[in-house]
Parts: sequence; structure tokens; C-alpha cells
Amino acid sequence: MNPAPSVQPANPANPVTFPPAFLWGAATSAYQIEGAVREGGRTPSIWDTFSHTPGKTLGGETGDIAVDHYHRYREDVALMKELGLNAYRFSVSWSRVQPTGRGPAVQVGLDFYRRLVDELLSQGIKPAVTLYHWDLPQELEDAGGWPERDTALRFAEYAQIVGEALGDRVENWITLNEPWCSAFLGYASGVHAPGRTEPAASLRAAHHLNLGHGLAAQALRAVMPVRNSIAVSLNSAVVRPLSQDPADLAAARRIDDLANGVFHGPLLHGAYPETLFASTSSLTDWSFVHEGDLAAIHQPLDALGLNYYTPALVSAGDPGREGPRADGHGASDHSPWPGAEDVAFHQTPGDRTEMGWTIDPTGLHELIMRYHREAPGLPLYVTENGAAYDDEPNADGSVHDPERIAYLHGHLSAVRRALTDGADVRGYYLWSLMDNFEWAYGYGKRFGAVYVDYATLARTPKSSARWYGEAARTGSLPAPGQRG
Repeated sequence: MNPAPSVQPANPANPVTFPPAFLWGAATSAYQIEGAVREGGRTPSIWDTFSHTPGKTLGGETGDIAVDHYHRYREDVALMKELGLNAYRFSVSWSRVQPTGRGPAVQVGLDFYRRLVDELLSQGIKPAVTLYHWDLPQELEDAGGWPERDTALRFAEYAQIVGEALGDRVENWITLNEPWCSAFLGYASGVHAPGRTEPAASLRAAHHLNLGHGLAAQALRAVMPVRNSIAVSLNSAVVRPLSQDPADLAAARRIDDLANGVFHGPLLHGAYPETLFASTSSLTDWSFVHEGDLAAIHQPLDALGLNYYTPALVSAGDPGREGPRADGHGASDHSPWPGAEDVAFHQTPGDRTEMGWTIDPTGLHELIMRYHREAPGLPLYVTENGAAYDDEPNADGSVHDPERIAYLHGHLSAVRRALTDGADVRGYYLWSLMDNFEWAYGYGKRFGAVYVDYATLARTPKSSARWYGEAARTGSLPAPGQRG
């Protein structure tokens, strides 16, 4: 993303002061907020199909209306401005722009994003475009989806279309959001769209997502100004062994390969970990990696996005030591870890969010510092971090969420600590701007800083939104008990 001045030392009187150019943003994704799924030529994505399949989402809920951002985007941008945010990360719906996943764009679809970008810029809010947040056009899935090489080629064509349309006004670009979820929750455990449970296919999907990123980065650079920044957002895991027993250390290494190395290996270093090949050899010989693929994937990045929610605690899969599998995105009889089904996941100690995820800001600091070492000189952004709580309005209509304020204070303090330790972190995007469709959980989990009444779609900033806005305006963190 955009260059920023060198990090200033922390103010001794206030150890959580941030650099003046730090981006204070919020993030959303198209299917979770837009609605209008049949307007302007948009066709179904895999999430339309999945959510309309009985038993796949809580209560059979869908994103057909979501929070109607498609029609209410001006109201939502005004709300961002009121709160004091200076950045907004959103995703583009591929099937709204290119309904079949191939061929010419539908201009009315692009026009929506042109209007959104113009509205953001008019309010002094820096847009960051994510090209892919899990909503593959259904027609491409019908042709095989991400396990098929052609999908990576189609993704590059789509990237070029969006880059040509918005590249003159948007400087910050993210190719993929959390490709781990796309590959392994979508094609191995089946808890996300398209709901397939094919471990070998999930590894092919991971490679073709990597290839799609590399080809898309090339396509964007061919059509956009040089000043523009290209990044990818990874939900890299903080994997901790249950003990120092060699078997537990080996289990942690296997999960680290599948959570992290499978993506950052080729993206940052131009190679997959040899240990990944060894642990998955019973599933595939990796012959789908063609000559030239790794060079295509290993494109120079201008920044790296890190998404963090909770650490993972693992051990060797002794049946006597089984704990809950912490894939974090719904239950399945199928593992999202191809080749590592005998690894046990354990609940880490501490308070939890409504997702059941342990609150541990030290994991965010650990993750940032890992990539500070792994990719020295590469600017870092926290492109997702947040918590779900069971928020309810008070009698006067206000929504107070002190737990989320404490969560944000802890995690932003971890970011500040990483800055003090030398990491080049240039921004933080809260997940999420507002309550929305939470994938397989339907509308049952609220991650938003803004409360949405799903019956009326009225927006009400929670106390955490005011608190976060105060942090954005001042560049420092109010006390956790302060509502902003």
C-alpha cells in the first residue's frame, strides 16, 4: 500500500501513540453487505448457491439483502466520515462485474464501484480494493472452480478489468483475501462455499489461488499507475505446540506448513516448503505445479496484509488428548487440514468471543514480528482484526459493547508494541464496519462496530465505534473504559 513516513518512536507518556500517517480503517466484503444479488446483471456466486442450499447456513439465511449496502453506500460512507475513519477496505463482487467469470464486463456493475470510490474520496477516505473475498462466479465453479488451472487465468482477466476501471482513483489493491479459507474450508472441510470435501482438490485450489494472485498482480501492474500498491491478505496462523514433545513440535510444523507456508512460501520466497510436499504425498504428487508457475506467483509485493483473530494450539493426535478442532469457521466431519488429520487442536486458555475464539493479543504481535523477519522491508497492514459479541440495544436504542472496546484496545496495543519493536505496520482495518452476513453463521454473529437492525436495516454506531473513531482522530488509544 502507500508509502508512509518512517515509524516514529512511541511517546513515553503514552506508549500507544501511532504514527501520523497510520491508516485507521474498517473492512467489509461484497457478499456480506451488498445485497442486490439480482440487480445490474449480477449472477450467482458460489455463496449464493451455498447459502440457498438447505442446511448450509444457520436458519437457511442468505446474503440476498444482507445490509443493503448496494443502495445505502452513501449513508455508510457518511457514517465512516462521522466516525473519523480515514481508510475503507471493501471487496468487489466478481459476478457483479463479470457475471460468467469470463468475457466483457457489465458496466453497470463497475459503475457501482466507481460511485463508491468517488464517494469515499469525496469524504477524504482512502479506498482499498480487494478483488476476491470468496465469491467465485458459479459458472466458474461449475467448470471445476479453483482446483482447475483455468480459474487462475480467468481471475487475471477479471483483475485487469477492475484495474482499468478503478486504477486511476484507487491506489491500494489486495488480490486475495484469506486464500486458506477459499482452498481448505471451501474444498476440504466443506463448511464454506462451494462446500466440497475433496482434500486433494483443496491442495490444487491452494496452488491455483497462488497462481491467480501472481497473474492478477501482473495484470494490474500492466494497466495501473506505477504509484499503486499491490498486496495480498493472508490469515496466517499463529501455531503453538501443546508441549515441547517432538511429536507435538512436528504436528505444529505440519499445521504451519498448511496454514502459512503453502501461501507465503511461493508468494514471498518463490518455493513451497519441502516438508509440505512430504506431509501431503499420500494425496498428491503436486504435478499440477507447472514449469514457470513459481516465478509467476513470486511477484514483487508492495505490502502484505495480515488477518488475525486467535492462535492455534496443537498436538500430535493421540486420541487421549483430543481437543476441539480450531478451524474457527463452523463444524464439519471433514478436516480442513489435508494430510494432517491426525493433528489435535486444543482450546487455548483465556476469555473468548461469541465465536468461541480465545482473545490473545500477544498472537497479533507474534504474527507481525514473524513477517517483519520473514519479509524484511515489506510494509505490513493488519487488514482484519475484530470480535463477535452478542450485542443488543439498550432501552434508549444505544448499543454499548465494552468487551469489544477492551478487545480493540488490547490488539491495537499489540500493534503499537510491534511498531516499537521495529515492524513497519502502516494501518489497521477493523473487522467489521457493521454487522452483516457472517457466512455459514448467517446473521447469528455480530462483528460490527455499527449495529444493524436486520428488520429495518437501521445503522447505530456502538460505543466501540465511537471509541475507535476517537483513536483514529487522535492517533492514540483512549482508555478501555472510555466510549469515545
